[in-house]
Amino acid sequence: MPAYWISHVTVSDEEAYGRYARLATDAITKHGGRFLARGGRHIQMEGRDRPRNVVVEFPSLEAAEACYRSPEYQAALEHAREASERELVLVEGAAP
Repeated sequence: MPAYWISHVTVSDEEAYGRYARLATDAITKHGGRFLARGGRHIQMEGRDRPRNVVVEFPSLEAAEACYRSPEYQAALEHAREASERELVLVEGAAP
C-alpha cells in the first residue's frame, strides 16, 4: 500500500535549504519516492501556515521510513536543520 511523506516548511536560509533539497531529492528517489507536490500554490485552511508544502508518494510506509532514516537523507537533513522550521509526517494511504 502506498504511503505519503507530507512536509510543511518555512525556510530561513535559502542557500543551505537548497543544498538540503538537492541531496534530499537524490535520497528520496533512491528509495522509490515520487514527488506529487513540491512548493507551489496552496490555500491554508486550518493550522499554522507554512509557505512550502511537499507531498511525496512512496511504495510503502516502510520505504518512506527507511528513506528518512537512511544515511543519505540524514546527511541532507543536516543542511535543513538550521535553515528551516518544519513538520514532517509519514502516513499510509487508505485501502481501496
